[in-house]
Order: sequence, then structure tokens, then C-alpha cells
Amino acid sequence: MTKIVEGAPAPDFELEGAAGPIRSADFKGKTLVLYFYPKDDTSGCTAEAKDFSALAAQFADAGAAVIGVSKDSAKSHAKFAAKYGLAVPLASDPEGKVVEAFESWVPKKLYGREYMGIDRSTFLIRDGVIRRIWRKVKVAGHAQAVLDAVTAP
Repeated sequence: MTKIVEGAPAPDFELEGAAGPIRSADFKGKTLVLYFYPKDDTSGCTAEAKDFSALAAQFADAGAAVIGVSKDSAKSHAKFAAKYGLAVPLASDPEGKVVEAFESWVPKKLYGREYMGIDRSTFLIRDGVIRRIWRKVKVAGHAQAVLDAVTAP
């Protein structure tokens, strides 16, 4: 398996989306922002999804697709998207294969307890190559920073 670093080929993937499968091959020759988040309808994940949604038209104008990914079910995603009027598609990875392929399944700590979870991370992919990686994302200002990277010359 290829190490996930800037300049490396992005892993191929297939995810479950509201309108059917979402495949890496669908974005061949295009720009894709793939962001991984821990859980639908939690405060940080909601803020992040709303921020990306608020900028969805600008991402589209820049020729970039944005997809949010978590292990939640497609049904959970549909409910989450409807509740907040989200404008970016959400994809389900219930078995965590894509989360793991992008090295976003990591050890975490909460109140001294260790567990495995999704690292809030974002990948800017152009022509199948990872151009930029954001790890341990802080939500405030993140969607704008990603848009700035997409539109940078």
C-alpha cells in the first residue's frame, strides 16, 4: 500500500452516496476535496459540513468537488444533510476501508481512555494525485483554507 503523502497517488475508492456509488474513477482528471469526519450531527462535524456547504458554489466555480466521508450509514447522512440543508455530498464508509486507506483511522484519547477513531482530515486530490493534506483539522476557517488551496495558482 502506498504511503499517504503529498505527491503520492490517491488510493482508489468506492463509497456509498445518497445517489449511488461514489468512485475515485468518477473524478479522473478533476479536482476533489475529500474530507473525513468522525460522526454525523455532532458539534464539530456539523460546523465543518456547514462551512463546506456555505462555500460549495465557490468550490464548484473553481472546478472542485467536495465530499464528506464518515463511517455513518447513508441513512444517517441523509438525515444529517436534510436537518442542516447541507450542499456537499456525504459518503458512507461503514467498514472503514477508505478511512484506513487514507490513514485517517488513528488512535485517539478522550478522558484518559484510548480508542480508535477517525482523524478529522482533508485531502486535496488533482488528477488522482494527493496535492495537499490537512491532519488534525481545527474546524474554524478550515473550509476557507481548503478553498484558498484549490484556487491558488
